Amino acid sequence: MSSDRIDVHQHLIPPVYREALRARGIDAAGGRELPEWTPEAALRLMSSAGIGSAILSVSTPGTAFLTDPSEAAELARAVNDYAAKLSTDHPDRFGFFATVPMPDVAAAAAEARRALDDLRADGCVLLGNSRGTYLGDEGQDDLFRVLDDRSAVVLVHPADLPADPAPGVPPFATDFLLDTTRAAYLLVRNGIRRRYPNIRFILGHAGGFVPYAAHRMSLSIFDQTGASPVDVLDDFAGFYFDTALSASASALPSLLAFAEPGHVLYGSDWPFAPEPAVHYFNAGLAEYPHLDETARRGIERTNAAALFPRFGGATPSPEAPLLARARRGLRQRVFRTIARAASKR
Repeated sequence: MSSDRIDVHQHLIPPVYREALRARGIDAAGGRELPEWTPEAALRLMSSAGIGSAILSVSTPGTAFLTDPSEAAELARAVNDYAAKLSTDHPDRFGFFATVPMPDVAAAAAEARRALDDLRADGCVLLGNSRGTYLGDEGQDDLFRVLDDRSAVVLVHPADLPADPAPGVPPFATDFLLDTTRAAYLLVRNGIRRRYPNIRFILGHAGGFVPYAAHRMSLSIFDQTGASPVDVLDDFAGFYFDTALSASASALPSLLAFAEPGHVLYGSDWPFAPEPAVHYFNAGLAEYPHLDETARRGIERTNAAALFPRFGGATPSPEAPLLARARRGLRQRVFRTIARAASKR
């Protein structure tokens, strides 16, 4: 079993954050009760699950439950200061994605700048939507410029949909996947992936529905904007994807067939995913028969090490650009075939 995975999707619940949630009667996230969390418990889980390093992030609702912009900004600062100290105290074990107080774009840009420049955050976590304002909506360029200028890594994490959940369906089970997909759609449809090419976006939970529905979505974006479906597919495939709650024999084929080479990363989703679930999906990845050892090692460590060199830099596979061009060529041929068939009807 691997003992040095780099986990890009592990959460922390700082005491100041838990207290802020409780003060407003919030004791659950995504339909799940807030789990207990301590650094010591995280290190124990990491040892049992073969995780060498984890890049921690605050999950939904982030700071979006605070409607006062100054309170949201203050909480984001406190959370990031806590995470930065934890990272300093355990430099080989913990990094962090900074929390920013969206949907206030100006405040989010300011905190992203502080966290990345002064606290040495490993990136930022952005929710799919913050109080109904979706990542990728118009008017967020000030934040994207800060992130692009720093070639930042951004974890796109889902939030509750801006509507009441369906009775009997916990949001984390289905709605989270849609939330991530909506954000990814807007990041592509509104040209953000092209205007800010230095931002490395990681889509949580294998991208929601993105690998499975990208061709369908590309045709929709073509219909809306006239953009080349092949270019749109390139934008979708160029996201990074983590395996949190997704390393199964049914999800992995679509993810690995769609994502660009080197763009699939390991994620545990602990502690919101309880320890048995972490081990279950670890086994799914370990036992998946269509990965050679190099590819499996890439998912577990080397792909993330290329993004986060302080955890042990890695050089991307020299075959990756060739594989990426081959996949783009295949997409071009598929669309030409479809276009010819459609023109004959």
